[in-house]
Amino acid sequence: MRTQVAIIGAGPAGLLLSHLLHLRGISSVVLEKRSRDYVERRVRAGVLEQGTVDTLIEAGVGERMLREGLPHHGIELRYGGAGHRIPFEKLVPGRSITVYGQQEVVKDLIAARLAAGGDIRFEVEDVALHSLESEPYVTFGGERLDCDVIAGCDGFHGVSRPAIPEGVLTVFEKDYPFAWLGILAEVAPSSEELIYTRTERGFALHSMRSPTVSRFYLQVPADAQLEEWPDERIWGELKARLESVPGFTLATGDIVERGITPMRAFVAEPMQYGRLHLAGDAAHIVPPTGAKGLNLAVADVRVLTDALAAYFEDGSTEPLDGYSRACLKRVWRAQHFSWWMTTLLHTFDEDDAYARRLQLSYLDYVTSSEAAATTLAENYVGLPY
Repeated sequence: MRTQVAIIGAGPAGLLLSHLLHLRGISSVVLEKRSRDYVERRVRAGVLEQGTVDTLIEAGVGERMLREGLPHHGIELRYGGAGHRIPFEKLVPGRSITVYGQQEVVKDLIAARLAAGGDIRFEVEDVALHSLESEPYVTFGGERLDCDVIAGCDGFHGVSRPAIPEGVLTVFEKDYPFAWLGILAEVAPSSEELIYTRTERGFALHSMRSPTVSRFYLQVPADAQLEEWPDERIWGELKARLESVPGFTLATGDIVERGITPMRAFVAEPMQYGRLHLAGDAAHIVPPTGAKGLNLAVADVRVLTDALAAYFEDGSTEPLDGYSRACLKRVWRAQHFSWWMTTLLHTFDEDDAYARRLQLSYLDYVTSSEAAATTLAENYVGLPY
């Protein structure tokens, strides 16, 4: 069996890459170790930057997103007993975010690929990458897939990055001394826009997935266990952190999903080796505070699609050779923004009174300076392509 591009992983990066390549007349096969049901139900990110929204619309897979997604034209920073809105419509006119779950993006992309006759193999076993420097191929479940290029879109724990020989990659990583406890609840959002809250009890985020489903996050110890957090404790802590401004009452409901996410950052450089190119979490992860993970994957895929198109259309190798360099500029910008948002809004056990007061002072600066608020808004809605 042969294809032009073998894509490892059927998450947003792999599926979008397959679809964009199809639109450019380039064949691909997507290999995914999980079932279709699993990847379509896997709850992850939900905030789409302006560029991600534009990309999905241009690719013809944005109809349901436009119909069901929730456009937001600002976010609230809540601290010190008051809320402060960051107005995108004023600071970055014409640009906003859309709340639309990653699993919904995946559903739309799978439907589009299958409707176009795309080849997606779910529940494949024993995926291995071979001959990355010259004539690459992939083996899986006793089969062999020959290709010109391999795209590693299989996440942080996938097989693509470890296939690169030892000593080639330089790894940068940071672990934060806390985690996020996230829940999905069947309750209408208590706010029309996202609320980022900094309190002495820790950080909390009020988000949403639809007019009837809300998403919440709590800063918890890095070693926290789910059994330590029954429903009553979760809602009690969310109320204590979010009901910190006069007149705000948090609505509660049935919790239908919960999980604990470690807070860490990771970048592997370069994002390529031979005929293997990494995209999305296979190459980098960010703490979720800046809402950048899915959006960085889309940015990678856009660059990779153009580079592959040049390669297959006229044999040009320069864009492919420069793929990592082009992507890493945005990756490190997003790393800095995510680190900045994380340190701005979370409490650190080692911080003394001076450090905590300094944090509040900087929040005052961000919410009172149009220049500082614009920087936040520009990065949050996403830098232009």
